[in-house]
This record gives sequence, C-alpha cells and structure tokens, in this order.
Amino acid sequence: MSLQYQFPEDFWWGSATSATQIEGAANEGGKGKNIWDHWFEIEPNRFFDHVGPQETSDFYHRYQEDIQLMKKIGHNTHRLSISWSRLIPSGRGEVNPEAVEFYQHVIDDMLANDIDPFVNLYHFDMPIALQNEGGWESRDVVDAYVAYAKEAFRLFGNRVRKWFTFNEPIVPVENGYLYDAHYPNVVDAKRAVQVAYHTAIASAKAIAAFREMNIDQGKIGIILNLTPSYPRSSDPSDLRASRIADLFFNRSFLDPSVLGAYPQELINIIRENELLPQVQEGDGELLRSNTVDILGVNYYQPRRVKAKEYVPNPYSPFMPEWYFDHYQMPGRKMNIYRGWEIYEKGIYDILMNLKENYGNIESFISENGMGVQGEHRFQEKGEIQDDYRIDFIREHLKWVHQAIQEGSHVKGYHMWSFMDNWSWSNAYKNRYGFVSVDVETQERTLKKSAHWFQKVSEQNGF
Repeated sequence: MSLQYQFPEDFWWGSATSATQIEGAANEGGKGKNIWDHWFEIEPNRFFDHVGPQETSDFYHRYQEDIQLMKKIGHNTHRLSISWSRLIPSGRGEVNPEAVEFYQHVIDDMLANDIDPFVNLYHFDMPIALQNEGGWESRDVVDAYVAYAKEAFRLFGNRVRKWFTFNEPIVPVENGYLYDAHYPNVVDAKRAVQVAYHTAIASAKAIAAFREMNIDQGKIGIILNLTPSYPRSSDPSDLRASRIADLFFNRSFLDPSVLGAYPQELINIIRENELLPQVQEGDGELLRSNTVDILGVNYYQPRRVKAKEYVPNPYSPFMPEWYFDHYQMPGRKMNIYRGWEIYEKGIYDILMNLKENYGNIESFISENGMGVQGEHRFQEKGEIQDDYRIDFIREHLKWVHQAIQEGSHVKGYHMWSFMDNWSWSNAYKNRYGFVSVDVETQERTLKKSAHWFQKVSEQNGF
C-alpha cells in the first residue's frame, strides 16, 4: 500500500509528559516540595476543582503499565522530565536514592521496550527551598541547577542519549513574573528579564557541563514553544508589532540557544525601558560557545497581532503588550474548549524559519496537541471517539511532511500528551492524552486516536 504522506526512516513517533503532571506521589519516595506543591497548599482555589499535584496520573506507581501502553501504540521515543525536587529534595546537596532507583527503572523499562527516552531537566518545577532564595532571579540557584544537571548526566547518561535543559523557558518568565498566572505571582518586568537571562545562562552552563562528560552519541538541546507572530496586515506598523512580539516571545530564547547571542533590537528595547539584567564577565562567551545540538519545538496556536491602538499608560507596569495589540482573525478555526485558534500551517512556518534563519538545526516537534473539556461525552462502547484529535494531528503532520519535502531537518513528532494529565492551574479541566485516565480509579483506556497513531507509526506515514 503506497502512502500519501511517507516520513523518513527512523522518524521519531511518540509523546511528551512532565514529572509534576503525571508522577503523583508528591509526598512519597523522599521527594522534596516544589513550587506547585507549595502553591497548592497556600492557594488551592487557584486550581480547577481544587485538584492539586499530589496524585495526578500516578505514573510513579504505574510506569510499567504505562510504558507497555506506549509500546502498544507505536512509540519509538518518549520525552519525560526528571523532577529536580525528587532527585535532590532541597534543590542542592544530597541525592535521593529512591528517586535514582525510580528513574533508572523507568529508563531501563523504556529501553527494554525499544522506546528511546528523551530526558528534560526542568519543566516549570523549581524546588521550593530554592524559590525561597529567589529562584531564577538568583545566580546561586543557576549554580545549583548546573550541579543538579551534572548529577543527572552522571546517573543516567550511560543510557540516555537525548537531553534537554528546559521546556518552554519563556513560560515561567511570562506566567511567574509578568502575568500573575504561576507562583511566585510577581508582576515586575525587570525581575522577569533577570529570570529569563539567568535561565539562558543556566542552559548554556548545563550544556558546557554535558560536553565535558563526552556522553557517547549524546546530544543536548532545549525545548521552546515557538508561536509565530502573524501581523494583521502588511502595513509597516502591523509588521513592527509582529516583529517585536516575536522578539519577546520567541527570539528571547531561540537566538541565544541556537545562535549564541541575543537580537540587538531586543537588547535596545530592554535598554530603552531600563530593564537590563545584571550580567557577569564571560557570559557572552559562555552563550556563544554553548549553543544547542538539537531543538524541540512546541506548537499549539499562532499569535496574531496588530499595531497598538492606544498609547499605553506610562504609569502602568511594563508589559510586552506596550508594543502590540492582540488581533482576532475573522473566520479563524477554533478549539472552542481551550479558546485557542487551530492553524496547522504555523508548524510549517516555524520549521521554514529554522531552516532559513537558524542553520536548519536538527529539530523535532516536541509538543503539539488538543485539550478538550468533558471528553467522556464522546464515549461509545467504552472508547472515547476523539476524531477531532485525529484530525488535529493529521493536519499538522501534513505540514510537517511538507517542510521535510522542502529540506527541513525535522526528525520526529511527539504529541502532548501520552495520557490525560494534571495541567498546572487547570488540573484535569482539559484532556490531552492518547490514553484516557479515570482520576478516581486511575484506570487507563486507549482513545480512538491511540489506535490511529499506532497505525501511523507502524506504517511510518498515512
């Protein structure tokens, strides 16, 4: 049978998860508290249905069953994250032997099932002990992170080839330090800039440490949520708005990670607004000489912008939105449950941008997915008929395929997520998984999309 969309040999088919969102066992196995455990304790009302990170999807106890399901639905790769506060409970110092054993079992089990583990070191989950020292505002915390990274490389580097320093590092900057959506709920652009800068420095230092270890066939990268900023029109003021939105939300991490330097226009804007971070001698060289080997690309929705309609109030706290307004394109296709636009071609535009402006760096789609509320409504004969998810993945994969035809160095596709998981302040409001999880019983059942994905992986196309 000839396939219309055939993918390259050894294409990575799989999914992504993160520790805090699936492991559960938040107070077991010697784990220390992270900012999510703490925030839920002090403000449970911030979380949908008052559901916190204690239990989540119980991967900690059920990983063997879950890895069997990954294999069953055609995974040859899977991205997971290590919980920093599980491995090193207070963020620095003693390593927790129960955590070492757990992650070794998970990695060994994946390898035994021909699933290549891609390991991410940081997914929004700062140990609370280090957040109390200032989190990413503190250069000492950067050093603690590098020590944690070295421990992870030392413990698991003999079996893990693909490593990532951060997932979506712009998100803690935006949500934790600008828009009051994540702990520590700070609204302060100068502190936000410092957090972003220290995160980039932490990534470069971890990459330097990784390279010193000479891991056989090892590659290290970063995972960025690259959201194209589309202008309303080709009017110069709209084009400028989209360029500046792109500087703040994409290039602030993409350029230092891949090119080893910040865009000059971004530096100028930060300087004009008196927001420059504290830097140390040698930082420029550190960034220049420790760029990534591989780039994970998370894509969910486009950002559409237009020129500002009103001059911002000079007494209000600085926000990136001083430079653009959001724009709703007429006739757009929507995921009504999440309130997000669905624009499949965005994934192609990202990959072409990487090809043309970023040396066609080796990349993969590390997250792409569709969150739906009340999925049980679509259940028939014990299976969720998530045709909308199949359509979503298929239409995005067509554009990934097109990018490959045009020479993009994209190596794989990981959906968010393997199974329904706990999602930050949204808890279980929207479901994203190939696998449905009953939060009461923890029973797993495959959705229709899981069977579809299995076929795609087996045929290496559709």
